[in-house]
Amino acid sequence: MQIEIKIDSSCTEPKIIVLTNKMTDEINTIVKKLSEESPQMLAGFRENTLEILEQADIIRIYAAAGKIFAITGCGEYTLRLRLYELEDRLDKNSFVRISNSEIINLKKVKNFDLSFTGTICVTLSNSTVTYVSRRYVAKIKQVLGI
Repeated sequence: MQIEIKIDSSCTEPKIIVLTNKMTDEINTIVKKLSEESPQMLAGFRENTLEILEQADIIRIYAAAGKIFAITGCGEYTLRLRLYELEDRLDKNSFVRISNSEIINLKKVKNFDLSFTGTICVTLSNSTVTYVSRRYVAKIKQVLGI
């Protein structure tokens, strides 16, 4: 695949043209990625206030006691979306599901401890330690390229 960029000072908006002899899965993937909307903000509730949460600030999202919580550097917020809905809204390059009840921000991970057999221990930037469930270990290894 060749990539060509042309700088034109008269251009007011970026334009992408894909030149190909046929549609392939690779072309469809590229078009899909280019068409994706920018990451969406989330509404988080703390006490009686609603705050807009930037995705970059979120460390982890987890389910407990029938509620969904988001942890940021500023504290804990309650979210009114389900984990599967959040998975669709969150940036797929930054967030990954590590269990049926938790999603983490890969950019907020300090380290992964692979010494445990069958699972992975994750230390996050706020010193929280969590574990990848066995069901999601293969997915995490694929994301990390190991």
